[in-house]
Amino acid sequence: MKNQDVVQQVFINGRRQPNSETNPLVFAGFAHFSAMQVRNGKVKGVDLHLERLRLASLTLFGKSVSDAQLLSYIREAIANSSDDCSLSVTLYSAHGEFTTRSMNTHPNVLVNTSAPSNGPQGPLRLTTIPHERHLPEIKHVGEIGKTYYLHQAKSLGFDDALFIDKQGRISEGTIWNVAFWDGNHVIWPSAAMLKGTMMSMLQRQLTKLNVPQRTTQLTLDELSSFTGAVVMNSWTPAVSVKGIDSESFEQSDTLKNLLHRAYETEMAKAV
Repeated sequence: MKNQDVVQQVFINGRRQPNSETNPLVFAGFAHFSAMQVRNGKVKGVDLHLERLRLASLTLFGKSVSDAQLLSYIREAIANSSDDCSLSVTLYSAHGEFTTRSMNTHPNVLVNTSAPSNGPQGPLRLTTIPHERHLPEIKHVGEIGKTYYLHQAKSLGFDDALFIDKQGRISEGTIWNVAFWDGNHVIWPSAAMLKGTMMSMLQRQLTKLNVPQRTTQLTLDELSSFTGAVVMNSWTPAVSVKGIDSESFEQSDTLKNLLHRAYETEMAKAV
């Protein structure tokens, strides 16, 4: 074969994509994102989403996109989609993975909208699986482990997985944060994890409501001391958990209702 320039092309399901601007997305896995729910054109916890995106960009790329610019992209997407939608903002390097050109560069911004979601109804049954996410404090893309362990949990007859770190501490779910109830306190696990925007919203509203809460290292041996458990993410402030492995919880709906009430006190803002 003669030495010649090869034109890079992108194919999806055997069909060539005509827009060459999609080419860098083939290896755009060096990226991070935040997901949110838009209702009546407003978003709760906008400040938390912007802070997450700003700090993650500085960590990954060395530079960030201004909050004002991000808000303008979000507004444009909502204006061309719907006042009620699920929306994600992904920041990625145009240079993709496996290159130092992704250092000290302003990331591109991809905003995606889809149908609004309120998450599963529950209650859920979780199984514990040893796993630690890489760079857990960043909501980054391409985390194959989360999907793999979800599949493992389903194959064992559970709804989802709860991760345990190398020190035996409860950390987080596949796409969830988790909270527990002892009858008086909302209890948050302390471990290396992604602190979700929903989790942060609930914590600040529980404080305003004078609901006792504490953050502590939790092991599986302590599950028997709790009467309730829930999971949460950008879809929902709480989904009841009826069991983790062989441990059952009778007051998960009590905790779920409390967290939904806290969420309702969080003011939504127009972006």
